[in-house]
Amino acid sequence: MNRYFLEVGYHGARYAGSQVQQNAVTVQAELEKALKIYLRQQIALTGSSRTDAGVHAKQNFYHFDIAEPVNPRAVYNLNAILPPDVVIRGFWPVPATAHCRFDAIAREYEYFIYAFKDPFLADRAWYYPYPLNLQALAQAAMALREYEDFTSFSKRNSQVKTFKCKMLVSEWRQEHGLTVFRVKGNRFLRGMVRGLVGTMLQVGTGKITLKEFRQIIEARDCTKADFSVPAHGLFLQQVCYPDDYFLNV
Repeated sequence: MNRYFLEVGYHGARYAGSQVQQNAVTVQAELEKALKIYLRQQIALTGSSRTDAGVHAKQNFYHFDIAEPVNPRAVYNLNAILPPDVVIRGFWPVPATAHCRFDAIAREYEYFIYAFKDPFLADRAWYYPYPLNLQALAQAAMALREYEDFTSFSKRNSQVKTFKCKMLVSEWRQEHGLTVFRVKGNRFLRGMVRGLVGTMLQVGTGKITLKEFRQIIEARDCTKADFSVPAHGLFLQQVCYPDDYFLNV
């Protein structure tokens, strides 16, 4: 049996998420459909990182098993079959024990906000025309690295064994007229990044203080966080593996 990693990217606007769901259009379903057409057999994909409805990905990974070797030139053919909003950037053989989800050591997300109407950003960033205190946002982002329990930023009915996550990077920046939140962690909970952004924006607009933001984190109560920011401003930018991971495959 041969195992392959797929590196993919997608614009998430018309998808109900990355993972297969009944009676819904998903990224995984489109990929499996393309693989079935090209390889003439049903292929089951395993994803490295689940993204919610409307969320985009510059980089995500899937893996699959197949009895016969696959020609790497299949990338061109598969992309010709896929819809325009999904792309396979590459695929390569890996050991049978390689696992795109469990072997990943970190994920990186960015959330994009713009303050002045721009039709070219409408589906890739959130139009938020309110003054923001960047220093307050920076302090809130920095505070996140002091915590490990993010229960307050996990949507209800999240079926996980632990709410502990380690934030490796947490920062706000401005570039090209955009205000961007960048966060990198060993794992993320369902809805977590949007919950962090929405709640930090309350700090940035002066609705709550930094002390109150800390109290929300420490409350371990998701009803206190703000998950209202839309999905289309969020990108999964990178799935990280050990430095020598792909040198050994």
